[in-house]
Parts: sequence; C-alpha cells; structure tokens
Amino acid sequence: MENTEDTVPMASQSGALDGLPALISVPEAAAILGLKRATAYKYAAAGALPVRHFPGRRVYVVAAKLRKLIEHGDEDGEAAA
Repeated sequence: MENTEDTVPMASQSGALDGLPALISVPEAAAILGLKRATAYKYAAAGALPVRHFPGRRVYVVAAKLRKLIEHGDEDGEAAA
C-alpha cells in the first residue's frame, strides 16, 4: 500500500474502530491507520482527519467520522487510499 502525504491510508482491519469511545486521541487514530504520530497531526491540521479542538491545545479524532472516512472515502466520493 502506497502512502502519500495527501491521502489517508485505510485501516488494516475493518473492525479496528469497534468499541472505541466517541473521541480518540490523534496518536491512537495514527496507530489504527498505520501512520506515524507526526503524520496524523499533519493530517488533522490539514483537515484530512475529522477532529474536534478543545481548550488547552487538545485535539481529538471523532471516531464515527473516522469510521465513515475509512469505509466510504472522502466527501468527493473517492475512497481513501
């Protein structure tokens, strides 16, 4: 699987998000997606990962939106590669 800076890779297992809380840390999302922590933060900053920002520089990934992104691709209908 090729990983470029403008695409979010698919999770290796379809059930990778089962049982997760509504919000997960960016490093946890990175582990699920097979990304380095720094790359996941870059994707979050660029809007490629569905995140919520909280006071104190806290950033969390919305698990339900991440699941949709993995299963259905981006909003343009293209599957994430």
